[in-house]
Amino acid sequence: MNRYERWNLLLELVAEAGRLDVSETARKLGVSAATIRRDFDELSDQQLLSRTRGGVIAHSVSYDLPQRYKVAQHAPDNQRIASAAAALVPVGATIGLNGGTTTTEVARVLANRPDPPSGRRGPAFTLVTNALNIAHELAVRPHLHVVTTGGSASAESYELVGPVATGMLADVALDVAVLGVDALDVKHGASAHGEGEAAVNRLMAAKARQVIVVADSSKLGRRAFALVCPLSQINILVTDSAAPAELTAQFADAGLRVIRV
Repeated sequence: MNRYERWNLLLELVAEAGRLDVSETARKLGVSAATIRRDFDELSDQQLLSRTRGGVIAHSVSYDLPQRYKVAQHAPDNQRIASAAAALVPVGATIGLNGGTTTTEVARVLANRPDPPSGRRGPAFTLVTNALNIAHELAVRPHLHVVTTGGSASAESYELVGPVATGMLADVALDVAVLGVDALDVKHGASAHGEGEAAVNRLMAAKARQVIVVADSSKLGRRAFALVCPLSQINILVTDSAAPAELTAQFADAGLRVIRV
């Protein structure tokens, strides 16, 4: 377990219990007390919990780690999904990317693709994103044109949402939208837990010529609170090899190109 995975677990534990003790937590996680003290100090410095003598107590903020620290439960699967999705994007394309662990991996793969031929003008890709972590990471890449939507920042997902974000997207054209979703169902379509994120994702899908959904198998056959778009608006689903064949066949029958990696 690396430190980011520990941080996720520590925040979940303190959210449930309200208070954690250094010695007991170290024993529970199988690490040294010094390691837990460092973890508590760093999380306290980020104002994600409050330090006390001998432990920590719950802070009055959300206990989801910000996206930059969040570790995907299916990291190897997500990396394979991201590589397959990025390979579908042609050089020179304008790409919409929402927030999420898999779309962050897609952005990294795109950033590390070989530069276009020397005679080609313009950026290798134009990335339009509402994810602060993606913009922060890729803005220093000189061969990329990175555009953020603006909007109100979500502490949980590092995504920009609200009327400023949707207003900006209303004025752009995207070649491809690569969307991470919380759930994908044959009848209900793609959906997200939050209506703010769903509204931005919905507009990205509407403004794109092609929509690629990246979702590991745990997201398939499920529904979340807020609709992003119906299945008819999605062109390609990239998922992992653990996705049940009968379920992916239903998506294929509905008109999606399904790629399992």
